[in-house]
Formats: sequence, structure tokens, C-alpha cells
Amino acid sequence: MIAKAMLLLTAAWVSMHASASPLTVDASPTLQRIAHHQAITVGHRDNEVPFSYLVDGQPVGYAIDLCMAVAKSIGERLGGAPLDIHFVPVTPVNRFILLRKGEIDLECGVTTSTPERRQQAAFSHPHFLTATRYVALADNDMRTIEDLAGRSVVSTTGTINIEQLNELNRAQGLNIAVMLSRSHDEAFAMVANEQATAFVMDDILLASLVTAAVSPQRFRISEEAISEPQPYGLMMPLEDAVFAELVNEVLYEHFQSGAIHALYDQWFLQPIPPENRVIGLPMSAELAAILARPDAYAD
Repeated sequence: MIAKAMLLLTAAWVSMHASASPLTVDASPTLQRIAHHQAITVGHRDNEVPFSYLVDGQPVGYAIDLCMAVAKSIGERLGGAPLDIHFVPVTPVNRFILLRKGEIDLECGVTTSTPERRQQAAFSHPHFLTATRYVALADNDMRTIEDLAGRSVVSTTGTINIEQLNELNRAQGLNIAVMLSRSHDEAFAMVANEQATAFVMDDILLASLVTAAVSPQRFRISEEAISEPQPYGLMMPLEDAVFAELVNEVLYEHFQSGAIHALYDQWFLQPIPPENRVIGLPMSAELAAILARPDAYAD
């Protein structure tokens, strides 16, 4: 009975918290644009499983579902009519440009929130944690950063990972031949075809690529990480504090209600479309702690 009462009190408090701030459209250029068109423009990725990818031409995924929760709440606060959702594909190279130009209102993918990037865009509460590692062929028996020395290593243009790889190469004098790819799929294929020895990227994205491979046992992800765990967040226009606050209110409600745990289970522990494969990554204790107190998180 006590536990049930506490749950009811928590639900009531969350409801009050989520509705505490009225929707001040005039103070937000993003909300003005959304209200005028009765539509929200969402930037998405084509192949960032399980966060943001295409199934039968339709964006789906963990980050997409979070953005749909935001869009639903905004529509309700603007008068109740559902917003039209305009999806715009983005890449690591153009995502900041499209956001700055107002061609997307919200980016829903795998963009890492760092102090440097927060000079270019606003970020929501974290919804995932990832570290940078590398994938190589298992036959090469590579596990550590030192194992990259003198090798050809690829990463994707426009990502924080390529910056980390270049910095690592300079700092430790590893004599790595750094190669650039246009996409994660291309980089992974370069490792599979032995055009590159290793591919440096977010560990969750590497795990997704390995599980989708024809022969997953051919690949091994490094035991040693190149970076500390870093957060993914939804990306928003930089100078629009009202819009950012609203997005965070919706996410806070999602986190506190427990809906985020069901969503995580759906995309990381259950079969996902289109092949019904399972990522198989339980939520870490670090991420669970952040989701419980997202406003207290500081990287």
C-alpha cells in the first residue's frame, strides 16, 4: 500500500511538473514556426540502429520515439490538434548546418553532447551514454589502443570520433594512417574487406553493425575505450531557451513515469525491425542514474 501510494504521489508530481510552464510561443522562434505551420520538422538518420533509421522508408527508433513524444506534447499544448511531422534526413556533416538555418526544429539521432558542441546547438537531457571504441577483425587479435599503432584506421567524416582519433594519434605518436569514410556502413565494410584495420566509432553503433553482419564472429570490439562515456541528446536550436525547456520538460516526464524503461527495453532488448534482430544491451547503472536525475547530470 505504501509503495502504491508513493507511485500515485510521484505520478501526480510529474504531471504537475510537466504542465507547470505555460507554452510561451511568442518568446520562442521555433515554437512560432511550429505553431504557424502546425508542423514540426524532425532531422533523422538513415541507418543509426536502433536510434534512428529507416524501415520501409519510414524513420523509426529509440530517438525517433522520444521525438514523437515531444511532438505529441507540443501539439497538445498548442490546442490539441496533432502536429504534422516533416522528416528531413541529416548526416554527421550537415546536421548542425540544417539546425542553424532553421531547416529542422529537432534532431533525433546519435549526436553526442559535448561542451564544444553546446556552443553550436542546444542539447536535451541525456537519453543514452556511449564511449568511443574500435572494431577490427577478430583474427587480428586487437584489444587495446596500443594495438592501433602503425595501422590504417577509418572513421566517419563529421563525427566527434574522427577528432578523438586524430588527437589520440598526435598525443601518443601511434603513427596511425587515418582514413575517412562517408558513412558508418562504408567504414565497417572497409574493415570487413581488409581495406582498413579498424573502425573507430561509438561502441553502441559498432555493436549494432556487428550484430547485423553476415558473420558477426569475424569481428571484435576493443576492450579498451578511446573516450570516457559521453551522452547522446536531442539537438535543438542554440538561442531558444523556451523551446529547450519545453523539450526537457517532456523528456523529464517520460523519464520519471518509467516510460523510458519500456522504450529502452523495446529497442535494446527485444527484436526490432526489419530483421527482428536483438541488440541485447541491458541498461547500464550509469544511464539509469542519469534518467532518474537528468537535471543533476553534468559531464
